[in-house]
Amino acid sequence: MQRFVNNPDFIVDDMLKGYVKAHGDTVTLSDRNDRVVKRVQAPVEGKVGIVAGGGSGHEPAFLGYVGEGLVDAAAIGEVFASPPAQSFLDAMVEADSGKGVACLFGNYAGDNMNVKMAVQLAEDEGITVKYVTATDDMASSPPETREKRHGIAGGLFMWKAGGARAAMGGSLDEVIASAQKAVDNTRSICVGLGSCTIPAVGSPNFSIEEGKMEFGIGHHGEPGIRVEQLGTANEIAAEMTEAILQDFDFSESENLAVMLSGLGATPLMELYVLYDKVAEILAGQGHRIDRTYIGNYVTSLDMNGVSLTIVRLDEELKELLDYPGQCPAVKY
Repeated sequence: MQRFVNNPDFIVDDMLKGYVKAHGDTVTLSDRNDRVVKRVQAPVEGKVGIVAGGGSGHEPAFLGYVGEGLVDAAAIGEVFASPPAQSFLDAMVEADSGKGVACLFGNYAGDNMNVKMAVQLAEDEGITVKYVTATDDMASSPPETREKRHGIAGGLFMWKAGGARAAMGGSLDEVIASAQKAVDNTRSICVGLGSCTIPAVGSPNFSIEEGKMEFGIGHHGEPGIRVEQLGTANEIAAEMTEAILQDFDFSESENLAVMLSGLGATPLMELYVLYDKVAEILAGQGHRIDRTYIGNYVTSLDMNGVSLTIVRLDEELKELLDYPGQCPAVKY
């Protein structure tokens, strides 16, 4: 493995030092915890605090979405590992202005355990915390147990909806309701063509045979629904789109947001090739694409692959997605 690293065991610390130097006008490290990235302005007086967090290796998630109109503080874990409860707690303290904190994170066992511990500790410090978990990964559990699904790239819409509602002056319950609405209307599916390598390990953490693809692969290399022959871009795009539409089971034409996120090693060129077919299929079924996102929004180190996310929009979600926001990862 050839990588731009110093000591692989300290790559997260080195990344964070460079990150806050590059974006010092927007973010800084918490004085309480150097694994918490916070807005320079946090806590914002009179506003519900927004906290996110998760393992490193998914950049620009989670630290990239700390900014105005989005996340106030993010707890950063080791590569593909949940931040400890103390980091989530410190992020909650940094984000709290007295109006409560909404913790918005992906539905993984470690994150669930540590967030719930942090919520209890925050209560001891007089901070009210409520949480929402992203559950957009269709491959991780069937529709009848959708609440068990993992959160992947679709978590971006949860952060945007919750962050916008908070910036609009919404109460904690209103922020939670908006974030949950985004979660309930979001579906994602991933396809992997090649593995990723954790720097401290130095070798691929799984393998995909040449000429094969893994449909429904997880963001940490969790096995997908099935291994298939590698298809053309149009065939892959069609399979992904149809899987999401089947899960939604729309009864009428819908207004949609569509996001294609590379998983770390996928050229932007290929994302647009895939989008061409996705858009064709959606239009052919009478749906309208109101918002489009193409790029590396939530990655998986250097995995060769792609995630497709589709969000069913109503007027509230359109308003929240359009609300002005600015962070190092993206401007709205």
